[in-house]
Amino acid sequence: MLTNLNTAYTDSRAADLAWALGREPLPALAVLDLELDGAGVQLRLLGASHQVLLEEERGVCSETVACIPGSSTPLPLGVSKRLGDWEYEFAARVETLSHGSFAGRAQELLALVADHPNGLAGIFPGAPYAFTAMLAQRDEGQVHWRTWHAYPQEGQLVVTRTRVGARMPAVL
Repeated sequence: MLTNLNTAYTDSRAADLAWALGREPLPALAVLDLELDGAGVQLRLLGASHQVLLEEERGVCSETVACIPGSSTPLPLGVSKRLGDWEYEFAARVETLSHGSFAGRAQELLALVADHPNGLAGIFPGAPYAFTAMLAQRDEGQVHWRTWHAYPQEGQLVVTRTRVGARMPAVL
């Protein structure tokens, strides 16, 4: 699903993104509710990036990647945590692209997410290729999502990947 976000695009920077687990739902500009094989997943586009809420019989998980005032947790390159009966893995990277490459990559990602039944993308007004896009899936008992946060004024694309699933028993 592709939507035009009804908010002013502020000159945010990729370096301003922060990561948090366990936050309450924040006000969203667009929401996509998904049922992925017994797991309820809510993709939420915020004025300052994204939030994913996951709920299934094992519990709940809330991931927020956004420009969060007062946050002391910058965007990490990777996180691996145990959350109750789940294993949570998060990875992030920043791609810096030339103006022409950025436009092409933005068009490619927006087309991918807009046509996907488990995808949500929001375009911010006033800046070409300023968007946040999200795509979720469930595979072999694990829920995965990817996100893309575009900062055309910097030529930067922040890409995140998350996996949440049941803890695997230790092999002796």
